[in-house]
Amino acid sequence: MDIRDIQNLIKFVSKAEVSEVKYKTKDFEITIKTPLGGNENVSYISAPQPIYQQSQASAAPAAAAPLATPATPAESSDKAAEGNYITIKSPMIGTFYRRPAPDKDIFVNVGDTVTEGKVVCVIEAMKLFNQIESEVKGKIVKVLVEDASPVEYDQPLFLVDPS
Repeated sequence: MDIRDIQNLIKFVSKAEVSEVKYKTKDFEITIKTPLGGNENVSYISAPQPIYQQSQASAAPAAAAPLATPATPAESSDKAAEGNYITIKSPMIGTFYRRPAPDKDIFVNVGDTVTEGKVVCVIEAMKLFNQIESEVKGKIVKVLVEDASPVEYDQPLFLVDPS
């Protein structure tokens, strides 16, 4: 099972309005738990094999992330201006990193130009580091996530000006 299959399974489970799904094969096991009622974020993913194992300590910060708060008037005006930008979103749940390694340079900064296929960040999920590539061409206007922060599926990471 690859990461795309896992993402599709997570989407399906969140829309199916079930509280827990276990998927098990000879080589792989995953448990997805959601709050009953669907359309909520996945609260727990587990895989027992060492290469895929996610410790409880790394899952806790994702669950502790604050939910969206109501926008203040200043944030509302920012969002109106952001309407012309394209958002690069997280394709998975994990930890967001702006660098490939602590001693390396940041992939992209505000003002940098990106092309389709350029790596903009790395997301660590289940001890695997996944390079996230830009699907758009343009200039990075804003980085929306702090380095080494937990991110959710479909969470906005960058704003890109396509002009």
